[in-house]
Amino acid sequence: MLFPTVEYAIFFLAVLAVAWVLESRPFWHKLFLLAASYLFYGLWSWRYVPLLFLLSLFAAVVARGIQQSEDEARRKQLLIVGVTVCLLVLVYYKYTSFLVLTALGLWGLVGRTPVWNLPAPFLPLGISFFVFHAISLMGDVYRRKLRVKLHLMDALLYVAFFPQLIAGPILRASHFIPQLMRPVRRGLSDTQRIRVNRAFLLILAGLFKKVILSNTLSTRLVEPVFAAPGSFHRGDVLLAIYGYAAQIYCDFSGYTDIAIGCAMLLGYHFPKNFDAPYTATDPQDFWQRWHISLSSWLRDYLYIPLGGSRVGSARLYANLMITMLLGGLWHGASWTFVMWGGLQGFYLIVHRVWSSMDGVQRLRAARWWPWVARVLMFHAGCVGWVFFRSATFGEAGEIFRRLGSGGAITLATVPVVVALVLGIFGQYAPKVWRRGVEAGMSRMPIGFSGAVLALGVFVIEMLGPTGVAPFIYFQF
Repeated sequence: MLFPTVEYAIFFLAVLAVAWVLESRPFWHKLFLLAASYLFYGLWSWRYVPLLFLLSLFAAVVARGIQQSEDEARRKQLLIVGVTVCLLVLVYYKYTSFLVLTALGLWGLVGRTPVWNLPAPFLPLGISFFVFHAISLMGDVYRRKLRVKLHLMDALLYVAFFPQLIAGPILRASHFIPQLMRPVRRGLSDTQRIRVNRAFLLILAGLFKKVILSNTLSTRLVEPVFAAPGSFHRGDVLLAIYGYAAQIYCDFSGYTDIAIGCAMLLGYHFPKNFDAPYTATDPQDFWQRWHISLSSWLRDYLYIPLGGSRVGSARLYANLMITMLLGGLWHGASWTFVMWGGLQGFYLIVHRVWSSMDGVQRLRAARWWPWVARVLMFHAGCVGWVFFRSATFGEAGEIFRRLGSGGAITLATVPVVVALVLGIFGQYAPKVWRRGVEAGMSRMPIGFSGAVLALGVFVIEMLGPTGVAPFIYFQF
């Protein structure tokens, strides 16, 4: 069930109506949301609902054991066992085929490659996200960041809550579970009206980015070029590279906007996951703006435990590279994803070395430098996106080779150019514009803003390409 579909709209409206009716009965309110979340996942595949439930239950039991124990050695043992089991589940479902094929390839270098007919397990939708939530639950309890008593239903709902279940954002247990323990109060107060209207605006913006911008770029530019790069010349290939950068941003941030808006209507707050990433001036700035929930998760649960920046230069660079390599592998079981992660680590290391050089601070203080840095950072990111989008190194190499071929540009149609400009340069729009729109909507009656939302959805559906492609991050 995809967000930009009639089926999801009917599902969400039904869930919202019942949730509002049950708002004064917290136990039944949360139980209903938990059942709705399992139904949401089950409509994709009932086969893996038990996996979601059992993994959530396991993490909850381990987390409660950690919270109730005062023995630090036992707390650490429980955490190690819990994280290990969660990672083994992730490795089994997501990386079995990758590891076997890699081992066979290495075996083939020294002898005859054996025949292997063991089928790889089917990848459950969103497994990376709910495994990370399970780990976050145990990690936050171990670090004593979750200061409230953990209840089983709250833990299960935290992992499975349907707006974020498939593609994030990755929530922290210490941020979300306390919200489940507060009474959900809704009404027609000014604060509630502003929240509802802001949720409407987020949902509308997310649908526009996904249905209009992302789908237009995908169907009319990116898919044709990446499917057969040899049929296109330099201009179209370059446009497709830029197009994929815009597409993946609009696709993923669009999903996040819809998820945040839906959660807000249900009475819960999700953290921001994107902050105009293509306005970044360096790799560190980029990762503070792109998929913020993942980058902060990797920082807190991987980079800092490795030693972070509190170590010598060589160890620091190793920590950066390990973190980004594993971040790349988290996205997919492919060497192209590892390459993408390695490039991100390389960019971070180069930036650290460069920014520590004598005289660099004077250059960075120049008025014109931020714009040069943005151009360089965007194009460095585009190089990485080629590997991210390509299934093999051969496909990525062909894309880069076609940049050297001459010929006419054939795919720069008006819809493509408009979508490309809005997808990239729309991030430079002053934030005061957005705040102005939000302020204007906040003064509208709920009924009128709901009518605006319905009209906006209708227009988006009319203007968007036929059919809705799955969100890119659903595969992770």
